[in-house]
Amino acid sequence: MGQWTIGPDAIGVRLDKYLAAPARLGSRVRALAAIDRGKIFLNDREATPADAGRRLCAGDVVRVWMDRPGSARRRMALGDERDLPIVYEDSRLLVLDKPAGVLAVPLPLERREAARSVFDDVKEYLARRRKGRPHVVHRIDRDTSGLVVFAADAAAQAHLKSQFTRRTPERVYLAVVHGRLSPESGEWRDRIAWDARALMQKPADSRDPNVKDAISTYRVVERLAGASLVEVSLVTGRQNQIRMQARLHGHPLVGEQRYLDAATKPTDSARAIAFARQALHAHRLSFKHPDDERVLRFAAPLPPDMSELIRRLRRAR
Repeated sequence: MGQWTIGPDAIGVRLDKYLAAPARLGSRVRALAAIDRGKIFLNDREATPADAGRRLCAGDVVRVWMDRPGSARRRMALGDERDLPIVYEDSRLLVLDKPAGVLAVPLPLERREAARSVFDDVKEYLARRRKGRPHVVHRIDRDTSGLVVFAADAAAQAHLKSQFTRRTPERVYLAVVHGRLSPESGEWRDRIAWDARALMQKPADSRDPNVKDAISTYRVVERLAGASLVEVSLVTGRQNQIRMQARLHGHPLVGEQRYLDAATKPTDSARAIAFARQALHAHRLSFKHPDDERVLRFAAPLPPDMSELIRRLRRAR
């Protein structure tokens, strides 16, 4: 992975030409292939083929993620049946182990990119079997891996969403965060509001009409070199909640790009922990089946990139 901030010497250069430089990808063919396969990010947004000719501006941030999971093929070709990461399926719902780097659900129309989503893959999968279409129950971030559930019909969706509204499902994540937490277990309780313009959560107080409580519990699973492996259980389920709360409590996620500020940026030594995405994985999920209320429990092992990160930090400890 490489990341560059555009300075005066590159202002006005096309993105594909900038990437083709010998110090970066080395050729325009490699640059266009990397863009086509979702390996290039411009200002924390996945670049699309339409961005190849974009002229760069001062301060633009170009990021290359060559080993991004799911990027070995064209992004539009992600979802063939044998690659769909189904953990559980019955006539009412599907549970999937979503890889990092893939959207859980399509972006809103005004932000739609040429990027496939797991929702699209499930839709294709069900259509081939003449089983209708998927219904969104909840979602996780594009660069967060792990468990996500879709309903197979509207009634199942309503039943499952009501559980999430009532906060009854168990949702447990594994995260690698900078530093050592003290105490090693406890609760994060914050007030946040979604900034629709910046597309991110921000701290808020009771005067903000959009303020919402964000509550998580955490425990340190293992101390690592300059970091900690932490288990985080959601009480509330706000968008980007763990990423925001980790930052607010002084321990941003390793690999975090968005939820950083001057007060919580990692130290120079911590910044040396290289990782291509936020180190966050939806590890365990449990909820009641919409038919008979039996409790379904699922667990997804850590993906290879996070497992390798943890091994690397253990060796350095």
